[in-house]
Amino acid sequence: MILASLTFPQIGELVDWKHFLLPGFNKPVLIVLLSCIITLGFFIAAGRKRALVPVGVQNAAEMLVDMITDQIVLQTIGDEGMVFLPYLTTLFCFIFFCNIFEIIPGIQFPATARMAIPLFLAIITWLLYNFMGFKSQGFHYIKNSLVPPGLPGAVVPLYAFVELLQLVIVRPFSLAVRLFANMLAGHTMLAIFGGFAASIGVLGILPLGLDVLIFFLELLVAVLQAYVFTILTCLYLNDAIHLH
Repeated sequence: MILASLTFPQIGELVDWKHFLLPGFNKPVLIVLLSCIITLGFFIAAGRKRALVPVGVQNAAEMLVDMITDQIVLQTIGDEGMVFLPYLTTLFCFIFFCNIFEIIPGIQFPATARMAIPLFLAIITWLLYNFMGFKSQGFHYIKNSLVPPGLPGAVVPLYAFVELLQLVIVRPFSLAVRLFANMLAGHTMLAIFGGFAASIGVLGILPLGLDVLIFFLELLVAVLQAYVFTILTCLYLNDAIHLH
């Protein structure tokens, strides 16, 4: 009876969300707005009453900033990368909150499982690291990116073509697809096992148990994918700022 009363999102909802309130306003849009509000509210609450010994939200925010500073920015770019700390911190939080809605009852969907969201974030990163490349290296940025020093002349055309594809298409596309595919796969697994458990009655205990395990796995994936997207953004910025 308990299993039969459980409801899980239909597989068809992965590609078809009904609009509500306004045309074009659906669940992924709502999740994006909530993620923006939560991210903003998190940092406003953390900075409202700054204490010498941080507690509560302030402590969580400072731990997050320290983690991104020490494990991502300083190890990838160095002190020069500290100027990007606000962007990278916001990026991590926004992606995490978009991801974590996958395991929130009643919503059960990560906004990043819709390709438009990761692609938009990847385009912002693409514009940022290319802008920093031109700012740091001038018009030599294109040459330095496509043809590293000491490359034999015979392979320059092929190497430059491959690097151009990577710079213009592969990097932003792979950045978006990596996040999209991981979150969509996790959501699909939760929906499949949950629906299967609800449809077979008492025998659904086993798939329901697997669904619980996937639930905790997806919590880890939500953090990991936000971390991976952020550190790859930092790596691309490092390549743009520094010569080969």
